[in-house]
Amino acid sequence: MRSYLIQEISTQDMLRITEGINQKAYKTPMESLFWITLPEELLTPEQKKHSDQCGPHYLALETGEDWVKLELLIRCERKIRCDCISYATPEQREYMIDFLDQTIRNQDVSV
Repeated sequence: MRSYLIQEISTQDMLRITEGINQKAYKTPMESLFWITLPEELLTPEQKKHSDQCGPHYLALETGEDWVKLELLIRCERKIRCDCISYATPEQREYMIDFLDQTIRNQDVSV
């Protein structure tokens, strides 16, 4: 699995980061797992075509005791397997990494 990992984060910073993620991402039934919805303008043609039957498309973000991991696989909410599920394009990857970095910076944590 391809992912973007930030680790060795202090306990105080992790609390602030998790608070920021809670404000911007969808919480899943699992306590430390979140979904970040991909903006429609960044969807691939295949993902746009499948938006109605598969969407929304999102990336999974997981938090741990001293780390945050953004998986770079674009998933869809309604299906487990589909042609619209794929690794992030360079544009999608850049947007989502910037999104996470900015969320962390907004909590006064340097990245």
